Amino acid sequence: MNNAPTILIVDDDEGHAILIHQNLEMAGLTNRIEHFRDGQAILDFFFERDGRTARVLEGTYLVLLDIRMPKVDGTEVLRRIKAHPELKRLPVIMLTTTDDSREVERCHQLGCNAYIQKPVDYDKFAEVIRRLGLFVMLLLIPPVGPR
Repeated sequence: MNNAPTILIVDDDEGHAILIHQNLEMAGLTNRIEHFRDGQAILDFFFERDGRTARVLEGTYLVLLDIRMPKVDGTEVLRRIKAHPELKRLPVIMLTTTDDSREVERCHQLGCNAYIQKPVDYDKFAEVIRRLGLFVMLLLIPPVGPR
């Protein structure tokens, strides 16, 4: 198993995505990091045009997923990923400003692996992301696709 997954940041806020990327690097991560600006973009990455068939992907991935986004919101992205037999093991961490307990519950019911609220304060935000980066370094993640 690869312990250096490609990190997929899915967030429509360019500023947040840049801060996440920078603070993960400051935590010591050397993983490849890609940014997707909306839910449809990440679905297009994982699924063929029919929207049901998973693309043939190699490697390991970790998704950092915002909830409130244009086109397709994060909870729908989470639902689609976790409902697909070849993608359901893909680790998805909800990383969002939303702290509504109903949203937290719904995301866990849909299969998210963790739910982290983005602090509004910059220093706290940076610290949360640095700690997330340290956690990511410890993860062992299976590759996507059929077993």
